[in-house]
Amino acid sequence: MLEECTTAAERFRGVHQLVDRWLDQRREMLVCFMDLHEACVNDLEQLEMTRVNRFIELLMDYISAGHFEVYPQLKEEGRVFEDTAALAVCEQLMQRLEPSTELVLSFDEDFSSPTRCQHYRARLPEWLARLQQGLTERFALEDQLIQRLHAVHEPMAQSAPSGQSVS
Repeated sequence: MLEECTTAAERFRGVHQLVDRWLDQRREMLVCFMDLHEACVNDLEQLEMTRVNRFIELLMDYISAGHFEVYPQLKEEGRVFEDTAALAVCEQLMQRLEPSTELVLSFDEDFSSPTRCQHYRARLPEWLARLQQGLTERFALEDQLIQRLHAVHEPMAQSAPSGQSVS
């Protein structure tokens, strides 16, 4: 979709829509996380594993969208706007995202199969606390990526001549 954009302004709008959808995914995943956390506090033994599975699905979709859709488009936007300083910051931020990615993948591994999920049920509150910390840090880093590689280019996209093509 964004590869077909012919101007910097079109690319900016396309990335803006992509980021908005991704942030909507984040909100949906966080609501599910909070519901799951509350269920653990109220009655861990009665917690339906379908709730855990739903959270895992939303979490993995969110992380995957970041790595395979959003981050590459943010980097490309930085290249289009020839923002080498932002691209350098991006590389640093991407490295700092890795620990939370590994945390999410470990959680998925421990809880994605029904038999393992039942076995690990007692560890779910501990896992949710770790995820809360890891995701909080991740969101702060992602917000920095969005600010440094996207939001900062809005004035340039608005002032770019409509015929200015993207290389």
